[in-house]
Amino acid sequence: MSDIAELHAQALDQTGRIVARIKPGQWQADTPCDGWDVHALLNHLVAGNLWAAELGAGGTIEDVGDRLDGDLLGADPAASYATSAAAAAATFRRPGAMDTPCAVSYGPVPGAVYAGHRFLDVFVHGWDIAFATGQDPELDPGLVQACREVIEPQVAAFRAAGVFGAEQPVPSDASDQQRFLAMLGRHG
Repeated sequence: MSDIAELHAQALDQTGRIVARIKPGQWQADTPCDGWDVHALLNHLVAGNLWAAELGAGGTIEDVGDRLDGDLLGADPAASYATSAAAAAATFRRPGAMDTPCAVSYGPVPGAVYAGHRFLDVFVHGWDIAFATGQDPELDPGLVQACREVIEPQVAAFRAAGVFGAEQPVPSDASDQQRFLAMLGRHG
């Protein structure tokens, strides 16, 4: 597998291209994530990116407090995403970042583990937004494979925590992308 920081950055870029193509009337469109429209899901991604920039640089949840609560998209959601994505990518690309403990809500975990979780979140929610807004939902096959390698050993724990729905059935001739999305409880 390639360097997780670079895979994360590639997923940020791919999702950024999707975000840039959201049309004004699509912000309230339902996504595959129950209870989240496009605006709420993008706000989740921006918040996650900003949390990664803080926690990946040695900050703590207590340091951040409630600064990242509420609507972080402002008047230009695509610009807010781009700014947050650049901050998250830069944090995980810094020397030593993959070994730095990150004080996330579920642990302290090494930066490489947190970057892997952020890679998954950004990558899959990019697909969710593309699907919700009628964009081409085709994911980069190399990123699909890399993301699968990151999440497969942890999928049962994520499912038990309620992060993913039940694995969905797929036909025998399903593509790698369809199998990956089905593993995460999505129909794709």
